[in-house]
Amino acid sequence: MTNLSLNRIRVMIVDDHTMVRRGLATFLKIFPDLELAGEADSGESAIQLCDEIVPDVVLMDLILPEMDGVTAIRTIHLKHPTIKFLALTSFKEAKLIKDSLDAGAIGYLIKTVTADELSQAIRSAHNGQATLSQEVTQVLVRTANHPSKQGSDLTERERQVLALMIEGLNNTQIAGKLKVSPSTIKSHVSNILSKLRVASRTEAVTLALRNNIIS
Repeated sequence: MTNLSLNRIRVMIVDDHTMVRRGLATFLKIFPDLELAGEADSGESAIQLCDEIVPDVVLMDLILPEMDGVTAIRTIHLKHPTIKFLALTSFKEAKLIKDSLDAGAIGYLIKTVTADELSQAIRSAHNGQATLSQEVTQVLVRTANHPSKQGSDLTERERQVLALMIEGLNNTQIAGKLKVSPSTIKSHVSNILSKLRVASRTEAVTLALRNNIIS
């Protein structure tokens, strides 16, 4: 019993839907080599919990309140490079896939994945091996030879922030509208400037309007 416990892969679940977390927690009980290490319902709480428990593998939803999953993966990966991340989401847009992998995810799975496929992906991630859902691989193949449009690597949250920047709102006002902290918005703005390769908010807004980055 002790040896089995020591050999179990400690899995953390990050999803803002309680029923999804409960379902995944139940799924982990099926496999004797997997165990639930912890749960988080947001990107910020995921960062805090990873600091506390340092799981082996994290199943990370990407569309989360306040801080998105991609930002959470990037932040945690920089602090804890040994933690392996599997993006587990309903979305298969090329930009989101690329952002997740660039942030440090070792796999990208669609939530229609079977229990056996997910358990094997967790084991593969723990061993440092990548796993992509078949639909994800097809998306990457289709987009491999197409240059990305400027601003296409912005996350959905960054697009929301940029849209409010275009309206002339400052960080505090944006934070109030999106119900997050000003420091979170400051981080998003910094990412926006970096991805658009500009030095100021004014340049970012001008570029966004000129190139129709925000519909």
